[in-house]
Amino acid sequence: MLKITGRSIRTFLLAGLLALSTTGFAQDYPTKPIRLLIPAPPGGGTDILARVMADHLVKQFGQPIVFDHKGGASGMIAVENMLQAPADGYTLLMVYSGIVTVNQSLIKNIKYDPLKDLVGIANFAEVPNLLIVHPSFKVESVKDLIAQAKAKPDGITYASSGNGVSNHLAMELFKQTADVSIVHVPYKGGSQAMVGLMGAQVQLMFNNTPEVLPQLNSGRLKVLAIALPERSPLMPDIPTVAETGLPGFSISLWYGLIGAKGIPQPIVEKLNAAVNTSLADPEVIAKLAKLGSQPLIQTTQQFAEVIKNDSAKWAEVIKAGNIKPD
Repeated sequence: MLKITGRSIRTFLLAGLLALSTTGFAQDYPTKPIRLLIPAPPGGGTDILARVMADHLVKQFGQPIVFDHKGGASGMIAVENMLQAPADGYTLLMVYSGIVTVNQSLIKNIKYDPLKDLVGIANFAEVPNLLIVHPSFKVESVKDLIAQAKAKPDGITYASSGNGVSNHLAMELFKQTADVSIVHVPYKGGSQAMVGLMGAQVQLMFNNTPEVLPQLNSGRLKVLAIALPERSPLMPDIPTVAETGLPGFSISLWYGLIGAKGIPQPIVEKLNAAVNTSLADPEVIAKLAKLGSQPLIQTTQQFAEVIKNDSAKWAEVIKAGNIKPD
């Protein structure tokens, strides 16, 4: 028989009061400006996408969102800065996926564990990756590429923006999945890698749509496939890697809103709902399309699964490829 004591009653009442106060706080949230950390300098892709999101949140909440740029160290400076602030929902971080899915496997002595110290609030936008080749490289499909790579091990070269960056990891995943050997040529940045590809110094690479789209009409590049699970509504005529030669292959470069573990769940859910509301706005969808990206509407639980699964995927790729940062 359960024995009810005065102490247990007081504990129950205290827990109830705390729950009510948290819920009430979430209903009022936000009552002051929100600080949004950006892990990159102003004007870059992360900053631009964050402003698209923030403009709509300001309209919903009626409170300013103050941008605080903390670039450097692969986003770790911004994460550490956020973790030093109270976990109350007033200091948030806009991230690109690698900050919370790659860094912990790639960088030694990292000071935080994304899966334990951070909470995924809301995914926002997905930027498709395209598999592109120089027109002089005579392949017409992913199937052709795999056949040539198997026939000539280490006879094909690919560019990346540097060791450990997203387009390097994308091609390493491709190589491991297809069981082929293709030579990596790292450049110091995305623009240099694109120049190398357009100059036929290398034969192919993965790159995200904002960097590739301006070059497609010039005839200096050819697209073989897109690396999403399904065709993109932005480019419906471009087939997926999976459907053209490598079943099951997909990668996602996404941008989302992150907070410190400990933010009251009602506030997390309120922020998630606000971001998802913005992604249903035709104006926001149109702005994302102009940036070569598409909306990514997920619950907090779905976003947490994405972070967990992507972290496991890239940890395996990094280990198998013995990949080290620059």
